[in-house]
Amino acid sequence: MPRDYAYYARALEGRRLPLAFADLDLLGENAAALLRRAGGLPVRVATKSVRCVALLRRVLDGHPGFQGLMCFSADEAVRLRERGFTDLLMGYPVVDAEALAELCRPPAPVTLMIDSVEHVALAARAARRHGTRAPLCLDVDLSVDLPGLRFGVHRSPVRSPEDALAVASGIAAEGDAVFLAGVMGYEAQLAGVPDAAPHAGAKNVVIRALKRASVGRVHARRQAVVAALKDAGFAPRFVNGGGTGSLESTREDTSVTELTAGSGLYSPALFDGYRGFRHQPAVAFAIPVTRRPGPGLFTLQGGGYVASGAAGVDKLPAPYLPEGARLLPLEGAGEVQTPIAYTGPVPLPLGAPVFFRHAKAGEVCEHFRTLLLISNGRVVEEAPTYRGEWG
Repeated sequence: MPRDYAYYARALEGRRLPLAFADLDLLGENAAALLRRAGGLPVRVATKSVRCVALLRRVLDGHPGFQGLMCFSADEAVRLRERGFTDLLMGYPVVDAEALAELCRPPAPVTLMIDSVEHVALAARAARRHGTRAPLCLDVDLSVDLPGLRFGVHRSPVRSPEDALAVASGIAAEGDAVFLAGVMGYEAQLAGVPDAAPHAGAKNVVIRALKRASVGRVHARRQAVVAALKDAGFAPRFVNGGGTGSLESTREDTSVTELTAGSGLYSPALFDGYRGFRHQPAVAFAIPVTRRPGPGLFTLQGGGYVASGAAGVDKLPAPYLPEGARLLPLEGAGEVQTPIAYTGPVPLPLGAPVFFRHAKAGEVCEHFRTLLLISNGRVVEEAPTYRGEWG
């Protein structure tokens, strides 16, 4: 069935607006496509891009190539562990002592992300409180310094085999309290930067050139770090890399044993801007028409759900359906009301829904307490988001 305005309007008829929904059929297509793009490597799900327990469970249970979760907060990881999820990896360092103690609680300590001996010491202290061993994952910075430009993001200070060995020595110095379980090298400049973004023009050409210049250096640094650790007697059981935007290049790095992806499951608006792949828009939200200020103009309730990151028009929600609806450049998306221009054939009376896609994946769940799950043209379940479940 075509995913047009009528399809979703019928599926959601009678529902109170605003609301957000996930199209389970398209989400399943996206999951299968991500696994094909991973080329046989297991894919760890980035939970920040999903933020809905029911959908995390559907992805892991319905698609065996997905394996484990990369969590973004300590509270979230502990709650997911309580729900029976296993193989949990923190995607970011945790420095709060009580949170670390919860993460290290036996019998299934969460793997902690570290990039310094200070992180190692904090983890070891937490592990000793429970008499357990905390698994650690070393975060390696894979940004690339080019003339006049740092192409990447500011994450870890570990940028060389020598840096990695210094932290690994700190792990060894803590005895049995901690051990090196994994290495992560996230190439944000490849995975998270669109290279065919609408309205970016010649910038897309530059981005593609920078990406081509970056791939070889990223692989070489990750491989050098992993080789140095193994030569020094450390035996990480996994090497994690990539994201939705870089699966094809990351899988070619022979040191990588698993990939990470999350945004490709929902395929938000920013992910229309990649030349190498296209996934299906599986999550959207609907807000109602409340005014008609003039011919071809409609004012909607709310809708100003702006994505995080450097501010720009690409962080605004994108009108999705009816096709041809567009934001007004001088007004954008507002907290209380959002005007759009639309002159197409779909009637939009007061109260009619207009569908939008968020710029990023999981962030839309911070604005809604539930997702209506749609399959075969009807709502089959209403699942709480993290916001709805945990506040």
